[in-house]
Amino acid sequence: MRFAAIADIHGNHLALEAVLADIAALGIGDIVNLGDCFSGPLTAARTAERLRALDMLTVRGNHDRYLIEQAPKAMHASDAAAFGQLNEEDLQWLRRLPTSAVYRDEIYLCHATPANDNIYWLESVSVEGHVFLKPLAEIEALAKGTDFPLILCGHSHIPRMVRLSDNRLIVNPGSVGCPAYDDDAPHYHKVETGHPLASYCILEKGEAGWLPDFRAVAYDHMAMSCLAKENARPDWAGALATGWMP
Repeated sequence: MRFAAIADIHGNHLALEAVLADIAALGIGDIVNLGDCFSGPLTAARTAERLRALDMLTVRGNHDRYLIEQAPKAMHASDAAAFGQLNEEDLQWLRRLPTSAVYRDEIYLCHATPANDNIYWLESVSVEGHVFLKPLAEIEALAKGTDFPLILCGHSHIPRMVRLSDNRLIVNPGSVGCPAYDDDAPHYHKVETGHPLASYCILEKGEAGWLPDFRAVAYDHMAMSCLAKENARPDWAGALATGWMP
């Protein structure tokens, strides 16, 4: 059994197209999407057109939720930029997305954690703004009741896997379209992958259980960086160009 997991596209249709092409070249037809599809100062409409045409199990991310719950004037700049490009059919598609799902009877999908779409499952943030691997006991506490051998989450944009003490595996495939960002919750911090490539993961089940294959795909990231700059978002421009926050 083999499939691909993508997450956190954030309206970057060039990164999405590159990842889809890489998946197809590997002969993989099944893909799941862990949410945060459109938010960002890039190409939300083209991303929506592409995603809606695919037969792909998708769960709703926190930024997907903001696009259908918040008034445009109350939105963060990245959400407002995406909202301005989306049509009613795109928004209806978001409204129909589940907050979690089970794939092939043994794989649990959510955007961040089962109970909260805006909390890092595998990472903690210190008061000083350092992002680090969360202690295993805290990760397992968030996994209580999620009794599946493979658990997939996104949200932090950091490709990572954690094996729980009962052998369950939690995997974050990383971000397709946003390699770095900053946030002020729970404390101000930066998440930086250190490269501008599009990230995703292939999951394959063998005799030893599920094995992740983390992949990074090149695409014309400078075109997206220039677009972010044209849209008055130097933070996104720097992140897309380098994988670091400017």
